[in-house]
Amino acid sequence: MKHTKKSLAYVGTFTAVLFAGLLFLSGCGSKKEHVLIYTSAESYRVEDLKARLAEEFPDYDCIVEYKDTGSHAAQLIAEGKKTDCDITYDLEYSYLEELATAGVLADVSEYDTSVYTEDAITSTYYLPELKNGGAIVINPDVLKEHNLAVPQSYEDLLKPEYNGLISMPNPKSSGTGYMFLKALVNIMGEDAAFTYFDKLTENILAYTSSGSGPINALKNKEAGIGLGMTAQAVTAINEGANLEILFFAEGSPYSMYGQAIISGKEERSCVKEVFDFMIRTYSQETNKKFYPEKIFKDITPEIKNYPTNINYADMSNNTSKEKARLLEKWNH
Repeated sequence: MKHTKKSLAYVGTFTAVLFAGLLFLSGCGSKKEHVLIYTSAESYRVEDLKARLAEEFPDYDCIVEYKDTGSHAAQLIAEGKKTDCDITYDLEYSYLEELATAGVLADVSEYDTSVYTEDAITSTYYLPELKNGGAIVINPDVLKEHNLAVPQSYEDLLKPEYNGLISMPNPKSSGTGYMFLKALVNIMGEDAAFTYFDKLTENILAYTSSGSGPINALKNKEAGIGLGMTAQAVTAINEGANLEILFFAEGSPYSMYGQAIISGKEERSCVKEVFDFMIRTYSQETNKKFYPEKIFKDITPEIKNYPTNINYADMSNNTSKEKARLLEKWNH
């Protein structure tokens, strides 16, 4: 009887050890270093980043967590250096400027910035990721169904015949929406621009919460005209959507997006290695695959159906302070 108990105890111990070993091998008990990245990039770019990090760093647990732009910035401002986030990726410059001013971001001045175009570098606390240009995008099938002409100017968008057929991102929640607001403030003057948007609102189907909303509405034939991102429109076109890209005389509004390390997190070697890869390799890859608007001096990527020789709008004084002021006015 005693022998049986000992045998059972031995078997129980062996089973427990074996189970623990299987957990470890399956990853449940893994001691992998983890790197947490907050991003506001589109879903297809999030998946691309995840795949590349898994390929490049099989021994690290790289977690890419999507957050809409407003939540992304607000959470980092609220949490500061105590945040679990290690790297912020795909955040508009005005938000990054706010984070830098608050002391949340690490100094990244060690990186060679001579590879970038002059307008791409504005801080020692974050580095360029992409230039996001905007365009007027139309679905010609929808316009044809309503016997409507293709608009030729911002003023045309106020015509009553376009009522309920225009989609635009809300500047309050979307960097894409804000860049259209800021461009027209610079071009028309502040009072005239806000008067313009008051009138345009009468024709807006919906102010979407994200910058991708207008392109989705166009693809689904819910809207005929969208104020959206050039790159997303091109992606949709290359996937078979019947869309057309227009630029009005005022030029393409644009925003710069960047990436940064949270202050103190650069001391972890795994975070530094991942950030190095994103700066030295991955940024060039995404510039060639998704957002080919020029940010590197020696790289001029080409993507099928992407417009060339784009005339850009005046985006001067695009600071976090100015953005906060204009968005407060937008609320009222």
